[in-house]
Amino acid sequence: MRRAGRFAGLTPLTWTLLALLGFLGSCSTMEPIAVQSFSLRVCPLEDRSSGCPPPTPREFRAVWIATVANIDWPTKPGLGAEQQKSEAIAILNRVQALNMNAVLLQVRPGADAIYPSALEPWAEWLTGEQGKAPGYDPLQFWIDEARLRGIEVHAWFNPYRARHTKASSPVSADHVAKRLPTAVKSYGGFLWLDPGDRVAQEHSYSVIMDVLRRYDIDGVHFDDYFYPYPVVETASIQQPSAAGQNAVANALNSAVPMVTSRPERELDFPDEPSWQAYVASGGKLTRADWRRDNVNRFVERVYRGVKAEKPWVRFGISPFGIGRPDRRPPGIQGFSQYDKLYADVELWLQRGWLDYLAPQLYWPIDQAPQAFPVLLEYWHAQNTLKRDIFPGLYTSRIEETPRGWQPKEIEGQLALIRSKRDVAQGHIHFSVAPIMQKRRGIDASLAALYRNTAISYSPQLKSGERSKSVIIEIIENRDLAPNSVGLAFKRIVSLESTSPRADAAPRSFAVWLRYGASWQFAVLPVAGTPTAGTSETTVPRATSDGVLSAVAVSVVDQSGRESDRFVKDLAP
Repeated sequence: MRRAGRFAGLTPLTWTLLALLGFLGSCSTMEPIAVQSFSLRVCPLEDRSSGCPPPTPREFRAVWIATVANIDWPTKPGLGAEQQKSEAIAILNRVQALNMNAVLLQVRPGADAIYPSALEPWAEWLTGEQGKAPGYDPLQFWIDEARLRGIEVHAWFNPYRARHTKASSPVSADHVAKRLPTAVKSYGGFLWLDPGDRVAQEHSYSVIMDVLRRYDIDGVHFDDYFYPYPVVETASIQQPSAAGQNAVANALNSAVPMVTSRPERELDFPDEPSWQAYVASGGKLTRADWRRDNVNRFVERVYRGVKAEKPWVRFGISPFGIGRPDRRPPGIQGFSQYDKLYADVELWLQRGWLDYLAPQLYWPIDQAPQAFPVLLEYWHAQNTLKRDIFPGLYTSRIEETPRGWQPKEIEGQLALIRSKRDVAQGHIHFSVAPIMQKRRGIDASLAALYRNTAISYSPQLKSGERSKSVIIEIIENRDLAPNSVGLAFKRIVSLESTSPRADAAPRSFAVWLRYGASWQFAVLPVAGTPTAGTSETTVPRATSDGVLSAVAVSVVDQSGRESDRFVKDLAP
């Protein structure tokens, strides 16, 4: 039986706190109307009665923001700090306007950083010169601005790439290629940290954990680069024949590959020293299995490190979209990351070493050898521990070229994903550039697809698990405008104040508005202190569905846990 017909299951402390709702102070510049405690009722999340709102919609709607080679941001190196900030704000405003809820920001494009670091130099993509500070902390700026808009920030790391072929400034003295030269190899015009070198492993792990500890990020993210994609020696590129420091020195001194006339052949990654060290230590694995084991151990270590440091931060990986050859569905063909990148993605899923997988399904729906729906089902079948699947979409393929896609391809892929909620719970666009450029009207397509707001999907959220650290007051102001209602939501106290969970800080208010018999959903970011976060909004007094008759609000915390809904029935 519900106490007083409304508050089933509430503790005595909760009742005491609810009584406090009869006393409401001012909120910002609004003139509040006092709300008596009896005018609020609680709808448990499981309550589907007519007086309670429907379930909160959840969908991970994300976009990659690449900094390497200035693919997405900043648009070119050497822009002033204010112009860089302006571009970042424009991106976040577009993401917010489209009702997307997460960005995957590349913070370590090549053993460098877009944040102040004692471990690696500033990325040259910011200022045009590696090691030169931009005059502010870009990562912190992105996080602060994203929070104001209710957008998640996942820090995207390249764990092994140490220098891109498009890098042109001199390598700084504090770069890993100069500080730890034996851990760095030249391959295909790039520099790479050797995944089999323990010094390289320790360095990359330290970089990731440094960012995790210092910044309020929502996720740690890897893409598809583990061991590098194979380089084929042709007349336009030559891999230096000598592994080791001579090759690294050549790459440091010249960003332009040498030319060769040798017959075409695939070049092996130059990890002979670390391989021989493994063999000398008594290692029994084949070289291919040893390489996979190097990556496996690193992935597991990062996952466990993230969970030990900040359990609510999610670890996700976006691998190449085709699985290992011995498990592929009939008719699926293509590159083997298992054999060439030494990425045993199926093992990571089955061991639970990640929170979400974002396989890069960068092919059209009807391209049979890499059929989008078949590959989506494949990764679902491999997902025995039910981690979350957020397919990566090749939105950048929308171009004004003969082979460029039309927006309808992405529209179709999204429709397919949404038709399989048991398979995938969101998606990620690569990258933000076509969205900002409005290529072929993709912005309008996404606006229609994302017409309704959604909270970011939360991996591994147990059924019935919710935030228990919230009491909310709802302040109504009817004097704001004749046809509008001003609402303020205020999180006033933590029920776990004696021993609060580290991840209980509020991220957003989930707000339901009832017009007539219809509920409309909105998300408002929480502003203010963790124990007294507030948010304000103005809503229509009436829509075509009817007059505003009820407001329901809950709080979603860092882990994605949602509190029960507090509902205020409004007088006509």
